[in-house]
Amino acid sequence: MYGFEALTFNIHSGYLEAIVRGHRAGLLTTADYNNLCQCENLDDIKMHLSATKYGPYLQNEPSPLHTTTIVEKCTLKLVDDYKHMICQATEPMSTFLEYIRYGHMIDNVVLIVTGTLHERDVQELIEKCHPLGMFDSIATLAVAQNMRELYRLVLVDTPLAPYFSECLTSEDLDDMNIEIMRNTLYKAYLEDFYKFCQKLGGATSEIMSDLLAFEADRRAVNITINSIGTELTREDRKKLYSNFGLLYPYGHEELAICEDIDQVRGVMEKYPPYQAIFSKMSYGESQMLDKAFYEEEVRRLCLAFEQQFHYGVFFAYMRLREQEIRNLMWISECVAQNQKSRIHDSVVYMF
Repeated sequence: MYGFEALTFNIHSGYLEAIVRGHRAGLLTTADYNNLCQCENLDDIKMHLSATKYGPYLQNEPSPLHTTTIVEKCTLKLVDDYKHMICQATEPMSTFLEYIRYGHMIDNVVLIVTGTLHERDVQELIEKCHPLGMFDSIATLAVAQNMRELYRLVLVDTPLAPYFSECLTSEDLDDMNIEIMRNTLYKAYLEDFYKFCQKLGGATSEIMSDLLAFEADRRAVNITINSIGTELTREDRKKLYSNFGLLYPYGHEELAICEDIDQVRGVMEKYPPYQAIFSKMSYGESQMLDKAFYEEEVRRLCLAFEQQFHYGVFFAYMRLREQEIRNLMWISECVAQNQKSRIHDSVVYMF
């Protein structure tokens, strides 16, 4: 019922929308980033962040600080915000908020399985997992030898279970299979999230369809570029693309046969929304592509806040906060390693 959300939205979700818009006001501005870029050491960064929403999380940290500590504490702020929102949410918003976690769950599964394959300590791997993607029995992932065991022993009881139906094989886990598993899971997750948002209808459906379609298209481009020069066949590559988005289906047909970055560029320049992204790159280079995609994503996420009475603001806030943490990690690393000339290479400004 598009256009009538205002009648009933605030009954269950008005408080939470107000909360999330308040959180959005606490995101770092361009002025904050300019000040952070002037810092001489990590203690200066901590001092500047003490005046922001991250202040309480960093105030008791002793010197000398490490980049990992700053990232860990900033992530804790994101997790606390998420937990507060999901505790207050009622259906269908609580399910919507759960969907936001699933991407991190997939990343954690892949991290543990890859680490185990390379004989890393399980406890050390669990510490590196994203807190939003944690679930019971995650540690037992380490015993699995192939996809079927992974599913039967651990994942059958998690929300990821339905997404595993497409990648259940008896092949032993190796780096190539794990990467295919990650992309197959992400494809199933994005398609499921997309269908759920379509079912919600209204402004939520309109805004989330745009954001998820962009995510699906970005993943299609990344899969194509990363699989150039590997043994992945054209058909296998095409199976990893999500069945929605601006590139679906004709762009996927063309991407599947691309053999270098310039061919990918040729395909993407046929689609006006992506022309601007690829025009920032010179021919043959893909290093700046990630940043260009992040900038476009941030622009779209900020636009989600221009409309009211929809769930897209919750997704947008979580993604913007994650981008902010990536920015802080990059700035902290550059300051710690005395590479201040490179600070602006990867910082994506928001407001």
